[in-house]
Amino acid sequence: DNVFVQLICTIQYRVVKENADDAFYELQNPQQQIQSYVFDVVRAIVPRMELDSLFEQKNDVAKAVLEELEKVMSDYGYSIEHILMVDIIPDAAVRRAMNDINAAQRLQLASVYKGEAEKIHLVKKAEGEAEAKYLSGVGIAKQRQAITDGLRENILNFSHSVSGTSAKEVMDLIMVTQYFDTIKELGDNSKTTTVFIPHGPGHVKDIGDQIRTGMMEASSSGL
Repeated sequence: DNVFVQLICTIQYRVVKENADDAFYELQNPQQQIQSYVFDVVRAIVPRMELDSLFEQKNDVAKAVLEELEKVMSDYGYSIEHILMVDIIPDAAVRRAMNDINAAQRLQLASVYKGEAEKIHLVKKAEGEAEAKYLSGVGIAKQRQAITDGLRENILNFSHSVSGTSAKEVMDLIMVTQYFDTIKELGDNSKTTTVFIPHGPGHVKDIGDQIRTGMMEASSSGL
């Protein structure tokens, strides 16, 4: 990727007891010699790798350095025990760019998750509203069916109990009763301010005539 990086590694080594003379006399500064070999191996391997691959394969780099050092330093009475690649530090500008890319990817992923969550929320909300409307419709239909069945039963019972009354007359009486119940319910509701209904003296007279007619017919029947 043509970027500068710093590699920090730790090397554990020891003097082989049987070759202690070589370790003491062959090298004046073993640390510097080991460091030079490490630099050579790293310079040969790392430039051929991309930066992301270097982070992923840092253990492979450490293994390659270990193998090379073992071959060289064994001749001088040293045994390389372990090499650990502690850290890889890119240039500051590269680190900022990597952080920006990572942040952008996470924001993009967060936007996707947020959009999916909002989609699921809207779908579930729509499904809930549809189900509520369906159940409300079923309830209203059952309520109206029950009212219809009740009215039918009342008309039949009244017609059988009061001879000479027709279904229309019984229905008119029930309508008047429901009319007064509705007026009472509207009056009991504190939030009701204005009610627009066809209401006047003529309508009241019609209702009174209907009630009076019903009572007279009931009296004439001996009830």
